[in-house]
Amino acid sequence: MLRRSRALRPSPFRQFISSPEVIRLVALMYVRFSRSLRNVEDLLFERGIDICHETVRLWWNRFGPMFAGDIRRQW
Repeated sequence: MLRRSRALRPSPFRQFISSPEVIRLVALMYVRFSRSLRNVEDLLFERGIDICHETVRLWWNRFGPMFAGDIRRQW
């Protein structure tokens, strides 16, 4: 019988300076409101978060599948 380690997995956000809440907000804003990368950049800038549209793309490509899996498990 195989035993699984009970150690916690490292956070997927550990390599980023921004908080996980901001990353989640950016990714979900991009999908939920069907905005372009630059529109999301502008909306966040109005709220005091200065990021590049390429950062939005990077975060969506990296964390989008993880967020989608979380949403699927909740339903």
